Amino acid sequence: MITFNHVSKKFKYHFWDKEYLALDDISFHIKEGDLVGFLGANGAGKTTLIKILMDFSRQDSGVVNFSKSLGHDLLTIKAAIGYLPERAYLYPHLTGREFLQFMGEISEINKTEVAKSIDYWADKMQLSYAIDRRIKSYSKGMQQRLGFVSALMHSPKFLVLDEPLSGLDPVGRRDFKKILKQLNNDGVTIFFSSHIVSDVEEICNKVVFIEKGKLIYEGSIDHLLVEHSNDLYLFKYILDGKLIINHVRENDKNQELERLISLKANILEVEKEKPNLEEIIYKIKK
Repeated sequence: MITFNHVSKKFKYHFWDKEYLALDDISFHIKEGDLVGFLGANGAGKTTLIKILMDFSRQDSGVVNFSKSLGHDLLTIKAAIGYLPERAYLYPHLTGREFLQFMGEISEINKTEVAKSIDYWADKMQLSYAIDRRIKSYSKGMQQRLGFVSALMHSPKFLVLDEPLSGLDPVGRRDFKKILKQLNNDGVTIFFSSHIVSDVEEICNKVVFIEKGKLIYEGSIDHLLVEHSNDLYLFKYILDGKLIINHVRENDKNQELERLISLKANILEVEKEKPNLEEIIYKIKK
């Protein structure tokens, strides 16, 4: 659906400063139907790359290609993309409903459809109680939810979200992730940046990880977990009334099972250990 081919971008803060490389020869592909987590520490270059994707900034070299499933011209392609920046401006003097009506109008959506969409998403995002209040009274989390709804008003095929989970409380984060999964199951391709590895591991099928402007890893999360797994198995069992947890190497697994059976232990769990994504990312960075 979208391919980054050797994208690089340089910046400098002031005229006399030396240029620094914000993105260094980045190449990866997002397939239709993917739910991709875009990982990197603050300052790694995530927002810079997203701005290039959205055509808000131009790369110094390389190209971003869009498949025909998004459209045959730039205007159609942009109309098929929903976007939520890290810090969205939401017109604080408007109510939530007025803001969404405005977003529907500039997207040329039928007013009846806009009204239905507002009611549906306000309920989904738990904003119904505040939808007719002025946005300036909203908390940061409520503004984040409203911004997300605005990105969905035109039913995009591809959704780009820059740090969408920042500013949300635990309940809000859970709801947000649930809706992202639902949208993806309904056929929306999603690309969202985060520096919270556990969120990405929980819902994504693919991860793109950059560090200091360089691509460190692109691929499936399952492959990354298997690639970095060890040969240990977790044994959890009850013997003589005591809960025991042991770690056994793969070559000794069958022997340990036979031993426990002969002792008539109550075997609760035998599972191959695997590191979580955060541990792997930390290891790769080192």
